[in-house]
Amino acid sequence: MLLIFRFIYVVVFSILVCIFGSIYCLFSPRNPKHVATFGHLFGGLAPIFGLKVEKRTPPDAAHYGNCIYIANHQNNYDMVTASSMVQPRTVTVGKKSLLWIPFFGPLYWLTGNLLIDRDNRAKAHGTISQVVEQFKKKDISIWMFPEGTRSRGRGLMPFKTGAFHAAIAAGVPIVPICVSNTSNKIKLNRWSNGLVIIEMLPPVDTSQYGKERLRELAEHCRQMMGEKIAELDAEVAAREAAMTNKK
Repeated sequence: MLLIFRFIYVVVFSILVCIFGSIYCLFSPRNPKHVATFGHLFGGLAPIFGLKVEKRTPPDAAHYGNCIYIANHQNNYDMVTASSMVQPRTVTVGKKSLLWIPFFGPLYWLTGNLLIDRDNRAKAHGTISQVVEQFKKKDISIWMFPEGTRSRGRGLMPFKTGAFHAAIAAGVPIVPICVSNTSNKIKLNRWSNGLVIIEMLPPVDTSQYGKERLRELAEHCRQMMGEKIAELDAEVAAREAAMTNKK
């Protein structure tokens, strides 16, 4: 019964947000301020899934300036966990096929997100140039998933270099965002699905890295994120175990 309630609520909520959101965005199409607004709206669905999301943002995060945020990409639940951490005037980079998802696709494009063709290498490289150009034209930051695909419980996947190439070319820092494990954690017929911690790490200065050190930068960020995610997973496990023992 709980599964049915959640399914109906989320579908109706998502369709209404997408329809009315798209209409709202038509008055200022592709304005980057919209991405955080709707990201946080979808993040508000976390309690419906029985999740308690704890966000940890450094006190000086508002002063980081333009940057590229990178986050681990686990599954579709990122829409209600990681989305709550999207910072003001930050747009995401997604695959072009997202545009064809009913209701969601038009909203995704109208809010100002960037679309890439992953099946066309030449166009994908062109998108990196487009990202760099956007930094120069607008006061924005970019959110990217460097794994390039959902990990689905396989741990932190190898990073592709697009985000790091763009950061070096644009002369902006990389800001890692780490989300504790949600794989096999959420049971839709269970009322409480526990805790998820999202932590933003300090900026990684890219000014010392050139194109010849691209993979070194990517591996440095991956190692840093892997260690932090392991810490968060251990903390979540300990806190959930303590809560269970209290009952």
